Amino acid sequence: MGLVHIYFGDGKGKTTAALGLALRALGGGFRVCVCQFLKGAKSGETEALERFEDAVLLRAEDRSGKFLWQMNENERAECLARQRELLERAAATEADLYVLDEALDAVQVGAFSLNALLERTEALRERAEIVITGHEAPEALLLRADYITRMQKFRHPYDHGVRARRGIEY
Repeated sequence: MGLVHIYFGDGKGKTTAALGLALRALGGGFRVCVCQFLKGAKSGETEALERFEDAVLLRAEDRSGKFLWQMNENERAECLARQRELLERAAATEADLYVLDEALDAVQVGAFSLNALLERTEALRERAEIVITGHEAPEALLLRADYITRMQKFRHPYDHGVRARRGIEY
C-alpha cells in the first residue's frame, strides 16, 4: 500500500517538490506517472521527464492557448472535460508513483469532484505512492493524507514585475 503526499498552498515549490520526489523514485527504479492538470505549455520539467524511459507524462492537449479565466464558456467546458479524461488516463496507467499535479485546483474549478479525486486516490494507493498538489486542500483529503506540506509565500519576484523565467519557474 502506498502513502499519500499533499503539497499545497500559495507558495512556490509544490510542483518542484513533487517532481523532486518523482526524480528520486526514477533513480530508485520506480515507474512514475506525472499527470499535470490545467497546464498546457511546455516547461523544463516536462522536457526532462520525456527523457526517462520509466516516466509517463500525461497532459490534456492545450487547444486554446489560454488560461481558464480567459476562455469563453465552450472553451472552458471542453478544457474541463479534458481534465476529467486525464484523471481516468492516470488511473489506467501502471506506475509505482503518481504525481497528480494541480489536481486540487482541478477540483476547485469543477473539472471533477472531490469525491472522484478521493475515489481515485484510494484506488491508486492500493498499488502505489501518490502525490497531489494545488492551492487549497479540502479537509476530507487532508484526513486521508500521510504527508502534508503547506507552501506559504512570503515574497515572490512576480509581485514586483519579474516575469517567470525558463528553468526556474517553468
